[in-house]
Amino acid sequence: MDELDRKIIALLQENARFSYREIARELNVAVGTVYNRIKRLEEEGVIKGYSPLLDYEKLGFGLTALIGVKAQGRKITEIEGRIAEKGNAMMVYDITGEFDIFVIAKFRDREEMNRFVKWLLSLEGVEKTNTSVAMQVVKEDPRLRLDD
Repeated sequence: MDELDRKIIALLQENARFSYREIARELNVAVGTVYNRIKRLEEEGVIKGYSPLLDYEKLGFGLTALIGVKAQGRKITEIEGRIAEKGNAMMVYDITGEFDIFVIAKFRDREEMNRFVKWLLSLEGVEKTNTSVAMQVVKEDPRLRLDD
């Protein structure tokens, strides 16, 4: 991946609806070059898909929970997979430290979060959870700036 690839990715992160022509014009390269670069980045799995940035509060998901999960070693991968299948789970990480799994999840209300946490605790191999609720969302953006 070179500088041109990074610039193309940065533009797509700014607006995934930019056309090949608009990107080519912005970067002063041929449309075919942009097309070929994007197709290669997709085939290599660098670009996994395209999705809009959403305001989850406006969609009714105003509760963000950060959940640490302590699990039995031999069950961790299975538990992570089960969590990842849940619609509320935005991100699932296999981590080091006191907990084995870290989950960032969105909920409509406390009751929905309560059901999720109780479901987590019912999974075979889950020893304990620790849930923190975000009081205020200061920054929520899955895009990584490649020019910093």
